Amino acid sequence: MRILILGGTAFLSTEIARQAVAAGHDVTCLARGSAAAPPEGTAWLRADRTQGKQAYEKAAGDWDAVIDVARDPDQARDALECLAPAAEHWTAVSSCSVYADPSVPGADESAALLPPLAPDTAYAPENYGEAKSAIEQYATTMAGAKAHLCRAGLIGGPGDGTDRYGYWPARFSRDAGPVVVPDIGGSATQIIDVRDLAAWILKAAGLKIGGALNAVGSVVPFEDYLDESKRIAGFGGRTLTVPEDWLVARGIAYWAGKDSLPLWLPPGHDGFTTRSNDAAVAAGLTLRPWQETLRDTLDDERRRGLDRERKAGLSAETEERLLAEFQSLGAS
Repeated sequence: MRILILGGTAFLSTEIARQAVAAGHDVTCLARGSAAAPPEGTAWLRADRTQGKQAYEKAAGDWDAVIDVARDPDQARDALECLAPAAEHWTAVSSCSVYADPSVPGADESAALLPPLAPDTAYAPENYGEAKSAIEQYATTMAGAKAHLCRAGLIGGPGDGTDRYGYWPARFSRDAGPVVVPDIGGSATQIIDVRDLAAWILKAAGLKIGGALNAVGSVVPFEDYLDESKRIAGFGGRTLTVPEDWLVARGIAYWAGKDSLPLWLPPGHDGFTTRSNDAAVAAGLTLRPWQETLRDTLDDERRRGLDRERKAGLSAETEERLLAEFQSLGAS
């Protein structure tokens, strides 16, 4: 296939480009390249998508597949207007954050969506779900049946710059603890390996699959994920299970970011990590064992440095403070 990737220099889009080149496709990446260059073997169109439609002038022509990972609806709309008429297939990499209700376990693609971000509203991380909903609306309107709305879940695996999925195996590998763990019982995790997601996007493009499909991983109990993280890290120390409200009262963040406990979600999010992937699996999505993803993620964490400053997780100083305070209350 002749493939245009609108991106190609970050986590998922780089993996898509890498796999496409390895499969023998003719791959072009349209990107600024301010942080990194596209993978070897791709053609690189340097362009800044913030400049509007002029960014796509050099990409005009017939494409077997266009893959867009945009978060900004304005950029997605401009790309669709310029490129979709001549493209055979269009992938809008969306997100399960488009769903309006994260509380319903096992919900599928028929669940209600957030309202699209209004055209006069600037994209910001706080309106990510609404922005992706707007992108889906643009793709459906402008690309029609040839648009694949790939609703990705949390993406993990080697190279993950968010530092979320790798926090726990890296923490257990760093030292013998004790390690602060939220008391979340049988809560679920649901991760899709970046390599599996990239392979699915390329497969769907080749098969001309359209419509909205949840590209999410297997549902894994948080306790199982923690136990496997300990095992592969060789952790023989002690964990300290702490009540959720106690953590919240001390400013510890859910899910991601500085001084957070990754994969711990606020109340009312039982469905966020239990989305149905039945439709995508039936269409050809394949998933490797989650234990393999976890093992490869820990290998990547070790290469990057277990003591590095992280984008997600507790710093060593914060964890020590929490341990001291909790133990001073006579808890164990």
